[in-house]
Amino acid sequence: MNDAEVPRLLVRIAEALERLAPPPRPEPDFAAARVFRHDARRGAFLPAPDFPLELDLLVGVERQKAAVLRTLRRFADGRPVNHVLLWGARGTGKSSLLKAAFATVARETPALRLVEVDRDEITALPALFDDLRGRGERFVVLCDDLSFEEGAAAAKALKSALEGGVSGPPGNVLFAATSNRRHLMPRGHGEDGGPLKAAEDAEEEVSVSDRFGLWLGFPPMDQAAYLAAVRGYAERRGLTEPDLEARALQWSRQRGGRSGRVAWQFIQELAGEQTDDDGKGIPEADLRPG
Repeated sequence: MNDAEVPRLLVRIAEALERLAPPPRPEPDFAAARVFRHDARRGAFLPAPDFPLELDLLVGVERQKAAVLRTLRRFADGRPVNHVLLWGARGTGKSSLLKAAFATVARETPALRLVEVDRDEITALPALFDDLRGRGERFVVLCDDLSFEEGAAAAKALKSALEGGVSGPPGNVLFAATSNRRHLMPRGHGEDGGPLKAAEDAEEEVSVSDRFGLWLGFPPMDQAAYLAAVRGYAERRGLTEPDLEARALQWSRQRGGRSGRVAWQFIQELAGEQTDDDGKGIPEADLRPG
């Protein structure tokens, strides 16, 4: 290779490296919305619609409502708070309560934002927290249905994010998670590794859930709360049915349990049935218990 060819070769190498380099991360526009989904692969914050369910439609969880509202208002005001774990039976309104409470407090505090992360992207949490650190907004980071099916890597990433390393956790970030399990790990985790491995996994489970200072349990709905949810959703949809409660109970027996989600599904069925009867559409309502 002669000296004249060297500059051309360097240009070709530089062009090849530029093609291989990842695209620049988009600058987040947190003025575009109050609710965002985080795309860890691109490092992007995708605006999402506000959560439409009103908090008063969630029944049977008054203690949990009060605790979440109190925590979010303290956080919005810049006061000390604990990270939040909402755990319990499926369909009892854990994520709906968190999102509806956020919507309530966000109307009072313009700088409050919600960022939802996928449970499969927990390993990206430390980087996400660093991206949010020092910004003027205050962020509730939500992971719905959190559990560590594979264990160590995601659990360590979550602990690292909540502890914040040498710089400490960001003061403008509150982490909230929902789970069907109080200690987040799958049942039977570590059993194949013998007694020592099982004991180590048990310690790891507790060490993860211990990072949450506020634990709120959601027990299965009793009959009174279930029927109250059915009546509330029916009123919201403008539905009338003489045998509403009897049919709602029959529906819950067919579904094998009572929950806010089961109540909503019954109302969806009833709305569709009445549309069949009178040929008129019943407007969709934004009711998303979960």
